[in-house]
Amino acid sequence: MTSETPNLPTPDQIRRSPKVLLHDHLDGGLRPGTIIELAHKVGYENLPETEADKLGIWFREAADSGSLPRYLETFAHTCAVMQTKEALFRVASECAQDLAEDGVVYAEIRYAPEQHLEAGLTLEEVVEAVNEGFREGERRARTNGNRIRVGALLTAMRHAARALEIAELANRYRDNGVVGFDIAGAEAGFPPTRHLDAFEYLKRENNHFTIHAGEAFGLPSIWQALQWCGADRLGHGVKIIDDIEVAPDGSVKLGRLASYVRDKRIPLEMCPTSNLQTAAAASYAEHPIGLLRKLHFRLTVNTDNRLMSGTSMSREFEHLVDTFGYTLDDMQWFTVNAMKSAFIPFDERLAMINEVIKPGYAELKSEWLFRQTVSTSGSVSV
Repeated sequence: MTSETPNLPTPDQIRRSPKVLLHDHLDGGLRPGTIIELAHKVGYENLPETEADKLGIWFREAADSGSLPRYLETFAHTCAVMQTKEALFRVASECAQDLAEDGVVYAEIRYAPEQHLEAGLTLEEVVEAVNEGFREGERRARTNGNRIRVGALLTAMRHAARALEIAELANRYRDNGVVGFDIAGAEAGFPPTRHLDAFEYLKRENNHFTIHAGEAFGLPSIWQALQWCGADRLGHGVKIIDDIEVAPDGSVKLGRLASYVRDKRIPLEMCPTSNLQTAAAASYAEHPIGLLRKLHFRLTVNTDNRLMSGTSMSREFEHLVDTFGYTLDDMQWFTVNAMKSAFIPFDERLAMINEVIKPGYAELKSEWLFRQTVSTSGSVSV
């Protein structure tokens, strides 16, 4: 993408566009410098690099293995320095600030409280420290002229046995910063049906949840997440492409599961760069998001792990603009999809769409028309 291409948004316009993020892991988005400082404070000596730039490169290279289990191993270092209230508060605050600086106006950030208990914190203390950090980050963002709202998703690890406990925790804090529940971790061998008691509990409580499904495992994982567990959204869901047949003449036939996902408008939390790293897709051009967009699935664009992927919401959209020629209209479509699919009340979602997202894109489109006029005429009358 070049800034001279008049019909595509520029990198600056992409950064300034209002964006909505539904799939981002708190322990996957730390600043490398923060990791080093926190490691020094807690006496963690296993970091592979002690200079911020080199550490950031190490995380990205380690995550580029093409293996989801290897990708997940990088989190041992970030979780190791997130075991105190002070560390959790700082990481959450910086997360909100970094996203706001990138133009994100609403975000749902997920983390697993059970992974932050090694220094003696309780589950409740973890949640409260993170919530306080998000609120502080929102305040600091406003001071810098940026607007953002952050909600937390409490995650249970699918290989562990604490899903019901974490689901109950999410329900207790649902009116205090927590907007929903998730399960994460390696899919193969750990189906979502292992945690049916947690999902049945959340449904009885009329609470929201998403499930990592269809990232490294195929259609059975998606089917179980939807039909056995009742997920509101699919984390990734990229493997739904396996139920779509494209004929040599270009005609497309959807299988029963793919049709169900599209017909029911089930949101897919797509994370293009992360999917390349875990071999869920071979390249941006071959990523299923291109075909799924044409077929009008309810797609959202996300970062997954900003540190490991060396990415941001702006970078994700830049890749899509470069690859598929997406315009500001496409970006608005993805963003409205995400806001419609958020786990906050309907009236609050609608207000964000009508008062923040649509006006923001309308302003950017006016800029685009102005640039097009200048490009065509070579001059402007004032």
